[in-house]
Amino acid sequence: MARMTVRQMWKAKLEGRLAPAPRASGGPLSRPATPALRMAFAGRVLGIDPSLRGTGLALVEFTPGRVPVLLRCQTVRVPAKHPMAFALAEIHRAVTAFLAGTEVRHVALEQTIFVQNFQVAQILGAARGAAMAAAALHTLEVFEYPPLRVKQAVVGAGRASKEQMARTVMALLGHGRPLASDEADAAGVALCHAFTWRG
Repeated sequence: MARMTVRQMWKAKLEGRLAPAPRASGGPLSRPATPALRMAFAGRVLGIDPSLRGTGLALVEFTPGRVPVLLRCQTVRVPAKHPMAFALAEIHRAVTAFLAGTEVRHVALEQTIFVQNFQVAQILGAARGAAMAAAALHTLEVFEYPPLRVKQAVVGAGRASKEQMARTVMALLGHGRPLASDEADAAGVALCHAFTWRG
């Protein structure tokens, strides 16, 4: 049988088609049989790539045995002429609109990468806070993933470029049109959550 790529293995796992590896039986070094595989993730995940001026949002539905479906995506663009408070309100409003009337199971956010500039870190933290507050008001669990882990889970390489990430996300979702960079990142966070979920 042909060897599967990392992406094909994640896809098979998500669809519940990945069988556990057989273990040797008998002998003093044999291990007990592994328990049955956990159920593949099912439900809707709102992926968020937070940024003060360009927050990416992507609502993805996961059904075991089927390809994930991108239900809706958006980039919350806030021009620099508007103050920080206005931008935070826009992020909060957009996340709330995505959650209203939908059965979202979890919210997944990309963690802020290490930045040396304290002011940039503060701004990114505020953007994350606005998104998380909206999710919390809907009593939803919020999960955070570092960018390296997202790339490893989706592309199979932690140093993948933004272009590689976008192409892989679109391939996994079977999405026809190109996604904006922030939206692809948000969808990637949602895919990472479903691929690595330990419920």
